[in-house]
Amino acid sequence: MSAETMSSPSVAALPAPTTGRYAIEDVWPVVARGTRPVKAVVGEIFMVAATIFREGHDAVSATAVLHGPGGVEISVPMHRVEGVDRWAAAVTPTFEGEWTFTVEAWGDPVETWRHRAEIKIPADLDVELELREGALVLEEALKGLPRGKTRDPLKAAVAALKDKGRPGPARLAVALDPTVSALLHEHPLREHVTPSTPVPVRVERERALFGSWYEFFPRSEGATLDPPRSGTFATAAERLPAVAAMGFDVVYLPPIHPVGRTARKGPNNTLTPGPHDPGVPWAIGSADGGHDAVHPDLGTLDDFRAFVARATELGLEIALDFALQCSPDHPWVTEHPEWFAHRADGTIAFAENPPKKYQDIYPVFFDGDPDGIFYEVLRVLHHWMSVGVRIFRVDNPHTKPVAFWERVFAAIYATDPDVLFLAEAFTKPPMMRLLGETGFHQSYTYFTWRNEAWELEEYFRELSGPMAASMRPNVFVNTPDILSAYLQYGGPAAFAIRATLAATLSPTWGVYAGYELYEHSAVRPGSEEYLDSEKYQYRPRDWAAADESGRTLAPYLTSLNQWRNEHPSLRRLRNLTFHRTNNDKLIAYSKREGDDIVLVVCTLDPHGAREGVVELDMESLGLRPGDNFAARDLVSGHTWMWGQYPYVRLDPHQHVAHIVHVRAGAV
Repeated sequence: MSAETMSSPSVAALPAPTTGRYAIEDVWPVVARGTRPVKAVVGEIFMVAATIFREGHDAVSATAVLHGPGGVEISVPMHRVEGVDRWAAAVTPTFEGEWTFTVEAWGDPVETWRHRAEIKIPADLDVELELREGALVLEEALKGLPRGKTRDPLKAAVAALKDKGRPGPARLAVALDPTVSALLHEHPLREHVTPSTPVPVRVERERALFGSWYEFFPRSEGATLDPPRSGTFATAAERLPAVAAMGFDVVYLPPIHPVGRTARKGPNNTLTPGPHDPGVPWAIGSADGGHDAVHPDLGTLDDFRAFVARATELGLEIALDFALQCSPDHPWVTEHPEWFAHRADGTIAFAENPPKKYQDIYPVFFDGDPDGIFYEVLRVLHHWMSVGVRIFRVDNPHTKPVAFWERVFAAIYATDPDVLFLAEAFTKPPMMRLLGETGFHQSYTYFTWRNEAWELEEYFRELSGPMAASMRPNVFVNTPDILSAYLQYGGPAAFAIRATLAATLSPTWGVYAGYELYEHSAVRPGSEEYLDSEKYQYRPRDWAAADESGRTLAPYLTSLNQWRNEHPSLRRLRNLTFHRTNNDKLIAYSKREGDDIVLVVCTLDPHGAREGVVELDMESLGLRPGDNFAARDLVSGHTWMWGQYPYVRLDPHQHVAHIVHVRAGAV
């Protein structure tokens, strides 16, 4: 068969190329293959990276471009990292909203010529031809420069390249002058610009990343035990100035709704409550109302508004627990029985996580009426938003369909993008990550159970590295459900150590009331439940007596929060670097944000002194090997001259850590 008779597809029928003029591979960060946005907050620096290469030997370069609302563009030159083909740049979004970033690869004819000329002209090869081609390339680059004297160094370089009366190496030297190089770096000549697929970035307010949380039960503040009587929003408001004085930003309240009577739990989770036992706040709903009501013992909705207003005056935000579950007495149980799972005998299944049983709580069943549940949840959230709540801590979100949360967040974000959600999800890492991808701004973590140096390093490398694009940590040192063995048996130093780690490793951290009083008694050996847990009874505390006796961690918590506010590096997540020590009971790490650098060396042994040598990664501190620097310890107030291998000794009964402000370059 002749070539003329062979059939061939038309050009229009051929598939379009999937690769641009230059190859851009492995763009990072990307969440869910680019179908969900990367997380960022206003002013946060994050790295953009990609593998970029081209055919042949000519030079290729790259630019990272942030595209913001209203047509805003922020372009940042990328630089090579991790070998010849990996490129990266630090980018910073400047305001809230829906952004994207792209990586642009482009041919660099100036660098191609310079590389060739630097080899051939000293070797006296094709000198005039190379200089002539260089002049043509630089003349093309001139077209992209602004008018005025800015252009003069490049014009002089072109003139020198054309000046045949001068030796070739001297003409080339003018074109390679650092002033010319800087000018071409700022205004590069780019050819065949190839953009990557846009990657979505959601830029949120800073509280989505940074904050200090304090959890307390309003019913315990101002409560009495004899006779049993609940505190109120008014008495709870009296605690707010002390919380603000400790430097906390967010006050987190467990559910404030009516508590059911059926199967109510008594002290220490017993099934035999007394007539005045208040029950578990998470058993929501009674004849007094459900998720949109306040417990009558606490006051009225107007009283809650006044509580929120007082918090706002003190610079505190209120985070309200949102527990999508019900007591058997909740109005939903009779009004919407299809919202609950029924067992074979017709009864509604209560919550359980064998061997644990929660007879006072009915989980919501989402497959019976998903639309009805969605619209009711949206109504309830908007109800609390309307009285000043802009943060919600969501109880056990991993036991509800992820698609449900994604739908809720899309609806809330469309009208109120400042509203934040914290996921209380102690579950499998893939689920925790997915919840972050679908819209939760923060998540609880496994910090409580990471006590060894290698565990902490491994976990926080993950949280500050690959996970940071989709899940932000909120590191609580304790919760009403979690009293770790480390705190039970470590004494006051253990409380200071865990607070130090939480407050300096993570930009968001939290404490549950009583932590500053070193509350450490478990209900039984081997349990993480508190003895006389506040979940089941009133727990009034004598804060004044603790202050007078001095047996309180409050001053140190205040200092930690003060240092966090003073040092921008402690307000960020992605900037964490670990340093080696020769003692596995010492952990060392640093954070850097611009010129602000904080280095932490903390003991992990609450019982006795530990000493060792730290091997500092000097580059991460903005220093060179062999440099000395002024190390001002925020804890002790002392300043030392440190080098690359400082010796440290920490006695936990004096100071559990050096929190050092590094003055880079100081000698």
